[in-house]
Formats: sequence, structure tokens, C-alpha cells
Amino acid sequence: MLKIRQFQPTDMFSVIKLASETLTERYNPSIFNYFYETFSKGFIVAEKAHKIIGFLIGVKINSEKAKILMLAVSELYRKQSIGTGLLNQFLKVTSIENLKRISLEVRTKNKSAIKFYQKYGFKIEEKQKEFYQSGEDAYTMTKDL
Repeated sequence: MLKIRQFQPTDMFSVIKLASETLTERYNPSIFNYFYETFSKGFIVAEKAHKIIGFLIGVKINSEKAKILMLAVSELYRKQSIGTGLLNQFLKVTSIENLKRISLEVRTKNKSAIKFYQKYGFKIEEKQKEFYQSGEDAYTMTKDL
């Protein structure tokens, strides 16, 4: 059974491992702890049979804005609405916090992610040149709440 819940410190190793398996950027492990300490409500995991299979990290930028920094789902569990569950949980958090806008960056080449976010009302706002470590461009996408 799938469970979408707030991240707990005991999930740290599993989240770092999943990030390294699914995301192309490389992150210093301490950054995950920093995001948890900064805005723990925005650090959400998807768990199935006591295994972390996805996560979303979102932060509160100010009293009106939030930003999704990472959304990852294990390859074995993609196309099963897990990303949708994580995003919906984050939308609940932003609603409780009375936030007005969410933004995120996505690779311009990542057509499936762009389509996913557009399905939930995100719009491409601008192109960021050489946004990623690899030199790839990103789109900034936003959703007004």
C-alpha cells in the first residue's frame, strides 16, 4: 500500500540513495538535512512496503511563494500516480500555508516532466540558460494558487 507522508530523519539515507539513482544532478548529502530543517512540511516521501520510492522537496521562499526543488520517483514505480500523490500533498501544504504561487525548474529536454507539470496547471514562464551543472538549459515553470 502506498503511503504519502512527511519526511522523517530516519528516511535520510533512502532519500539520498534515491536522489543519486534518479536525478542527474549530484547533491551534497547535507543539503537534504538543510531543506528538512528549513521547511520540513515541504519534504514529502512516498513509501511502499516500508521502502521510500519517491520524494518531493519544496521550500517556502517567502509569505507568498514556494518552490519545488526536487521531485523523484524510483524508475520501477513511475507511471503509477506517485508523482501526482507527492505533488498533491505539497499543494495541500501550500494551501495550509496560504501561499499564492509555486515555481520550479525543469530541463528543457525533459518533455515528460514538462507535460506532467502542465497537466497540473504549471506554465512555462522563462528559459534559464545553462541552469544545470551539465550546462543544460531549464524552463522556470509557475503555478498560481
